[in-house]
Amino acid sequence: MNQLFLMIAIIDRSRTREFAQFYEKYGIKVNFIMLGNGTAGNEVLDYFGLENTEKSVIFSFVTKESWKKIKSGLQKEMRIDIPGTGIAFIVPISSIGGKKQLEFLTENQEFEIVEESTLKDTKYELLVAVANQGYTELIMDAARKCNAGGGTVIHAKGTGMQGAEKFLGVTLAAEKEIIYIVTRKEEKNAVMRAIMDEAGMNSRAKSIVFSLPVTGTAGMRLLEESAETEE
Repeated sequence: MNQLFLMIAIIDRSRTREFAQFYEKYGIKVNFIMLGNGTAGNEVLDYFGLENTEKSVIFSFVTKESWKKIKSGLQKEMRIDIPGTGIAFIVPISSIGGKKQLEFLTENQEFEIVEESTLKDTKYELLVAVANQGYTELIMDAARKCNAGGGTVIHAKGTGMQGAEKFLGVTLAAEKEIIYIVTRKEEKNAVMRAIMDEAGMNSRAKSIVFSLPVTGTAGMRLLEESAETEE
């Protein structure tokens, strides 16, 4: 059996294409790339011989076995362990909405569906919806119908989108919006289903939704008070 993880790599922006090619060599075709900036001070940049702190943040989906191979490649081929090169880490995925979506995201990786994340005591989940650009409100309207709160939007670009037609029967645009929504665990499935029904592959948004376990929160008082009132 194989657990699924979200792999997050934060790298120098100038090496984005190089890392994308590296991932494809290891069978990881679907990636979502966002732009960011580092916060290192000038003295740190000077020490490591770096000229700027422009970064790319890459989201990919890997199994436990794939991660072992990719981690070794990141260290030996991409030299990610050299200070200033970047960092990569993984986060367990609780669930992905739809079997075909799962197959699309994990193409070329051996994966067997297992029980959801072992972090069973979490009270909240982070829902991540990846959609074609311009359909954030459609997704949020669907989520709010199931008591979800607000969301945060980040613009991204997808690679490997041409493989969507093989698995999903549709074409996907490269320009993406990633919407983050924190919701109570017991409401997660309903919110994911609502997004899939109203903003999923049968809509123009073409959303893919997955969830990550949240082990601690601050700023969720209204949701917590609402839960206590219902009890």
